[in-house]
Amino acid sequence: MAKQVHIVPHMHWDREWYFSAEESKILLINNMEEIMERLENDPDYPTYTLDGQTSVLEDYLTMMPQNKERLKKLVQDGRLIIGPWYTQTDEMVVGGESIVRNLLYGHKDCQEFGSCMNIGYLPDSFGQSGQMPMILNGFDIHRSMFWRGTSERMGTDKTEFYWQSDDGSRVLTQLLPLGYAIGKYLPTDFDELKKRCDKYMPVLDKGATTDHILIPNGHDQMPLQKNITDVMEQLHHIYPDKHFFLSSYDNLFKELEKKDNYDTLHGELLDGKYMRVHRSIFSSRSDIKTMNTMIENKLTNILEPLASLAYTLGFDYYHGVIESIWKEMMKNHAHDSMGCCCSDKVHQEIVNRFMIANEKIDRLIDFYKRKITDAMDCHISLDKLTVFNLLTYQRKEVIEAQITTRMKSFKLVDKDKQIIPFEIVHQEIIDPGIIDRQIVHYGNYDPFVRYTIHFKDSIPAMGYKTYFILEDEIQKEISMQDCSLFENEFYKISFHDNGTIDIYDKKRDCLYQEVLLLEDGSDDGDGYDYSPIKDDYIIRSHHVKANIEIQQKGMKKVAQISYDMSLPKDLNSRKEKICDGQIHVCFEIELKDGSSYIGIKAHIQNNVKDHRLRVMIPLQIQGKMSISDFQFGMIKRPVYDLAMDVWEKERWSERPDSIYSMLSYVTIEGSHMAAITNSIREYEIVGKNYETLALTLYRSVGYLGKEDLVRRPGRPSGIKLPTPDSQLLKEMTFEFALTSYSNDKDLSILAKEYLTPLVSYNKMPYNAMKLNDVDFFTPYEYSLFEQESHLTLSTLKKAENEDRLVLRVFNTCEENQSLKLNIPLENTINLNEEHITFDNIILYNQVKSFLIKK
Repeated sequence: MAKQVHIVPHMHWDREWYFSAEESKILLINNMEEIMERLENDPDYPTYTLDGQTSVLEDYLTMMPQNKERLKKLVQDGRLIIGPWYTQTDEMVVGGESIVRNLLYGHKDCQEFGSCMNIGYLPDSFGQSGQMPMILNGFDIHRSMFWRGTSERMGTDKTEFYWQSDDGSRVLTQLLPLGYAIGKYLPTDFDELKKRCDKYMPVLDKGATTDHILIPNGHDQMPLQKNITDVMEQLHHIYPDKHFFLSSYDNLFKELEKKDNYDTLHGELLDGKYMRVHRSIFSSRSDIKTMNTMIENKLTNILEPLASLAYTLGFDYYHGVIESIWKEMMKNHAHDSMGCCCSDKVHQEIVNRFMIANEKIDRLIDFYKRKITDAMDCHISLDKLTVFNLLTYQRKEVIEAQITTRMKSFKLVDKDKQIIPFEIVHQEIIDPGIIDRQIVHYGNYDPFVRYTIHFKDSIPAMGYKTYFILEDEIQKEISMQDCSLFENEFYKISFHDNGTIDIYDKKRDCLYQEVLLLEDGSDDGDGYDYSPIKDDYIIRSHHVKANIEIQQKGMKKVAQISYDMSLPKDLNSRKEKICDGQIHVCFEIELKDGSSYIGIKAHIQNNVKDHRLRVMIPLQIQGKMSISDFQFGMIKRPVYDLAMDVWEKERWSERPDSIYSMLSYVTIEGSHMAAITNSIREYEIVGKNYETLALTLYRSVGYLGKEDLVRRPGRPSGIKLPTPDSQLLKEMTFEFALTSYSNDKDLSILAKEYLTPLVSYNKMPYNAMKLNDVDFFTPYEYSLFEQESHLTLSTLKKAENEDRLVLRVFNTCEENQSLKLNIPLENTINLNEEHITFDNIILYNQVKSFLIKK
């Protein structure tokens, strides 16, 4: 029985949830004043923990900037404990770079005030990513605290243990077995306090491996408990054999670190036996999660490498702008915000932040493309088209680009005056005032034409190639026509009347049948979890009548499959098995010449409530494990969780369905077809033999939280608050691709390539936004470096504090890899961008960062 009881004053600060961020900020003014006064005036009240996220300080100082020096002094004196995060990040749905930047900017904020709490403190995240020990070690953090996701079947029933990632990184973990709020509003009445604590103490004592246990004294938005010393006096009377004292998490870990013979847990922690992990929250408000996916990919795959190229050519790297984008994103990455288990008002604020972040990204991408192209010599032609390849190897593929011009006809040539054949697939008239309002100001109203063209060429690794647009005498026609055969070098696709497709993989002589079948079932769940009604009425799109149009557009084939699908309009109709509503479905399928990707966009006009829509991809193999990615690596998971056989008997907090998250790809082990997503982040392997990949397009629900769900018995999660916007009665688009592959190790690189399209910039003599010329020239063709090793690029960015670039890569091959470039590596750095001993051996599922010269 533990005798030393650490009582740690803290608050868990949800910036937003069922209340808005603005509401919580007003409460924050009051709470922070009480905290500072107590710390400044009571030497016996040693510390207060500010929830491990610096965004709390940022919000507070936006409103009360005059108190910055007071806060600094308390932090520097070790009284107010801040960091290491910027926000309390989600671990399952957001990407690896997002988690790294959350810690990076959290540490940066802490440096401005003083010290940083050296604990990976995530007390309320909905499940724990198996890569978190590695990420924490990358910031020299070797301690972790969390609540959700463990059970004894993972290797221990103790509350202190080591937690280890695949690469061997580990953290000493203090589990919060009863959550972060068992010490909330502790009463001073002897009987009330004893009744309450008698429920907690046996659990804490049973799990403890040392003489030290923890009672966190705080709760969501809870003000400081002023009478905590009176409570402690009563606790001494109730438990005379225990010593109760005010402490900090750091003091607790100092005691835990005096021994090292702890059990070790490995990898992902997603058990919902003792606490809810909300394993189907990955599809709540999938419209918002889609925004996050697309913006994350654009930021790390396009903007940062492009800004890095520009930096090496002599342009500024706008760290401040990029940090502001990341912070806008990370406000949405807090566990409730990214979980989308919030009120409708908060979800709208989340959407607004994503829209701001996306607009900043798009404009900064345009700016860098323009600056690079504007700085080129114009002796061949002022009109140019520059194509950027932001991957680490040369690419030759179909390029789709836009050229806007007043030329009646034009041709493309490279720097050696070689003509580049192209095809026009679309054209539209553009008003000259949109191009440059000064044109019409001086009376020139001749229109421009914007052409969409296709051509094929090789683009250098991590660089670009420029083409010149010259007037031509030969008028080109639009290359578009109806076609009957839908195939390229890799696939032959045939279409069924119900809108499903068969894919014949020519390289592997394999046929995948009835792909893109839709499955719709009830969803009596809430913002946290999917939950069907009992005796569910499942409807599949077998019997719809689809309209199918197939066209050859330049160097790609495009099919449109559209139909209406009759469904119950709500739960009452579902229970009666009445289809009195419908959704409209339109699949756009794209197959480029020479491409191994089958691009798919699913446009859904949702008109019914309380349902879950999934798209089915039969992979023709009996599966035992799924394969998908998580942060900086690949993970295998069982298609059936054996706990499903005992969860009710053992009274689990939620049913352990094998519904999981992925970041960019998923397949069944042993298959050679995978799905790559730029939107969807939830999947399940289903079917009699677990042969079918089910991707959740969206869930339509009407409440933040509900009680007594089929999958989650008992109390509501959160609160029972209507959220009519979460019914998603609108049009939505989900973008993904199917691709054939040879080896599992190829999946990560294939996904990265699909999510890093070639991007282009068309320079012409006009632009509404004027810029002065720079005093140097950029080359017509450029490659910063080329990689020879089989590693996945995470991102390329400028270092925070030195004139070097950071190249971050990770390894999904089971054999060790080394980074091989055609330029020297300067040094190895950790994720906090601090120099460490040079090490170019990259283990399986390990991420490493290197410095390279400008």
